Amino acid sequence: MKKTFVLIVLFILPLVAYLFFASGVNNFGRLPILTEQVQDLTDIDPEVSLQDKITILGFLGKDADLRKGNAFNLNQKIYKRFYEFHDFQLVMVMPYGTEEVVEDIKQELNQLTDASNWIFIYADDSEIERIFSSLKTDISLNNEMGTPYVFIVDKDRNLRGRKEDEDVGTKYGFNTNSVAELNNKMEDDVKIILAEYRLALKKNNAERSN
Repeated sequence: MKKTFVLIVLFILPLVAYLFFASGVNNFGRLPILTEQVQDLTDIDPEVSLQDKITILGFLGKDADLRKGNAFNLNQKIYKRFYEFHDFQLVMVMPYGTEEVVEDIKQELNQLTDASNWIFIYADDSEIERIFSSLKTDISLNNEMGTPYVFIVDKDRNLRGRKEDEDVGTKYGFNTNSVAELNNKMEDDVKIILAEYRLALKKNNAERSN
């Protein structure tokens, strides 16, 4: 009996665990697409595109000096953990007139980590509204063209999120005021989308080698 028990522990349980997690990746390892074809950013800045990038997209607004805490929460809980992944970027669409505040934010972020993948682009109010509206969410910009929420956009410019979030149902964005939400929800969702692309890349490489 002891030998049988040891064999089960050593061989059967790891196999069951493998099958369980493999099934989980296939069945649960994809973030739902909530909006297709989010407006690209190239009309505003030709050097910045959502296409072929995994993007965290945000709108700090004209009162960005009051939202530094949001930027630092996002930096510490999300950006620092993922910025070294290939094709990952964090883009903030900023109103004209916030350039000096942004420089201050960038300097402070650089003291905490390599902020080279923090990208700030500038636009007028109508352009910001156009980009934000293309996300087609249940969230609104305030009068200063800002929101504490940030959004996950995939390489095909699709907004990703949750259709059955336990708190809000359909979850379009993540509140950077809440460290708990960044820790407990957004981090998991970014991990899922990165794993999704890694699996797709491995599959493509395997097919090419065959």
